Amino acid sequence: MGATPVLWASGVKPCSDFLATAPADAAAQAIAGENYRRYREWLAGFVTGLNLATGQDVLKGAELDAAMIRIRANCERYPQDDFFNASVRLIRALGSTEAR
Repeated sequence: MGATPVLWASGVKPCSDFLATAPADAAAQAIAGENYRRYREWLAGFVTGLNLATGQDVLKGAELDAAMIRIRANCERYPQDDFFNASVRLIRALGSTEAR
């Protein structure tokens, strides 16, 4: 029987926690607080790991700030998700988890 994967840091936090820290618009991202920057850093590490594991750009050229905006929309649409699942929804929507 396989072990259940362990998620650390911001990935395990519910979307409601992320939404409480996320700026309402893209212009405010530059002055967002420390908690928001932790989510952004977690996403950067997650995406980097996926890029290395798949040999692809899983964000299809999108910048992290644009990805954060889309993840915010995912969290608003699926509030029961955690930040990890909202991030995976974005990556799947971009269709970049398929092997080439």
